[in-house]
Amino acid sequence: MWIVYALLAAVFAALTSVLAKIGIENVNSHLATAIRTVVVLVLAWLIVWMTGAHQGVKVISTKSWVFLCLSGAATGLSWLCFYRAIQLGDVSRVSAIDKSSLVLTILFAAMFLGEPLSAKVVIGVLLITIGTLIMMF
Repeated sequence: MWIVYALLAAVFAALTSVLAKIGIENVNSHLATAIRTVVVLVLAWLIVWMTGAHQGVKVISTKSWVFLCLSGAATGLSWLCFYRAIQLGDVSRVSAIDKSSLVLTILFAAMFLGEPLSAKVVIGVLLITIGTLIMMF
């Protein structure tokens, strides 16, 4: 089932970029990011309340709070940079560079989480890197 969610995430991420590029015209990129963030916040909390997941807030560990907050800060900074980048450049080129975060994710997962780097993964990372460089120039 995780593959279905991953594919849906990719579709929604693609729509996010294209819709944002259209919507950001004549709008300050930081303001656009703030508007997007409010929509995400409202939608996320609606889903949490509708599914009853809000009851789990009481049992979240301090470690989880810290890392979820750090992840949120990283997300916010990523969105601010992404919106500014698509305002200044082509969304297809910006998205290609943005999606190269997959390479960093794989490397960070290996370094910090101990996830294995098989030959297949290394080849994939190299191909993604080459493709990103081709898209950039």
